[in-house]
Amino acid sequence: MTALRFDDRVAVITGGGRGLGRAYARLLASRGARVVINDTGGARDGKGVDAGPAESVVREIEALGSGGAVACVESVATAQGGRAIVQAALDHYGRLDILIHSAGNVRWGSLTEMTPEDFDAVLDVHLRGAFHVTRAAFPIMAKARYGRVVLTSSIDGLYGDTRLANYAAAKAGTVGLANIVALEGAECGVKCNVILPGALTRMAEGADTSGFPPMSPEMVAPVVAWLAHESCAISGEMLISIAGRVARAYLAETVGLYKPTWSIEDVAERMDTIRRADPHVVIPVLPSGHREHMRMSFEMAQRGKRASG
Repeated sequence: MTALRFDDRVAVITGGGRGLGRAYARLLASRGARVVINDTGGARDGKGVDAGPAESVVREIEALGSGGAVACVESVATAQGGRAIVQAALDHYGRLDILIHSAGNVRWGSLTEMTPEDFDAVLDVHLRGAFHVTRAAFPIMAKARYGRVVLTSSIDGLYGDTRLANYAAAKAGTVGLANIVALEGAECGVKCNVILPGALTRMAEGADTSGFPPMSPEMVAPVVAWLAHESCAISGEMLISIAGRVARAYLAETVGLYKPTWSIEDVAERMDTIRRADPHVVIPVLPSGHREHMRMSFEMAQRGKRASG
């Protein structure tokens, strides 16, 4: 198989100074990419600034003798920071082909403990950060008629986890944002997908992981690299990578039930049928999941109307 390379491609990787982002940056650079390593170097809760982590990865990439890298410590949490991160790619390399948003922070707390400040601090990095950097990068990619955007969600965004309302909400929102990027990018050569990674990084510090199988960031990196490659053939999808397992995640709908009018009692009586998952329908984001959902629903209503007519 021909090696997939990134020669002449420029990538911005947020959160690139540690963990998953570092693994992505090293892999892309080893295959020829020039990389902007964006990382504020702050603590796990997002506080503080330290250029050390980003600069360390730059030195690691320089030692590889392939590709190239530059550090950027701007924060994704503001629109100004998002623009500055993208501008770093243009200033140093004159183009931008790939955006991987991997920056993250975590602030634990139950619903009765979590403060609005802790909720916003996590959304600022994971969800609003995804918007800020994508908003800055998308017009550049659209003008070039080429781009690869990889946003990071989590199984917590799909299934939730206790004491992580902020994180779960941000990660679920990221899926919705990625869908829009995929839809609006379809006409201009910009593909956008979501990675749902599982890896032992500092985000997992304090949790009991003694029984976990190997889950290094390097095990996730090839999946993200393929999503960032020009040969990536999908857009508007979610891929899971955890402990060596790679899978596709997707939303599904039950076929449901049509009635021209419903009472509360009807809903209660028919709930088993409404919830029955066999058969089910999978509606892809592209070319338009919204329209397909509406079409399917309206056709059911029309068939029901004809049957009762």
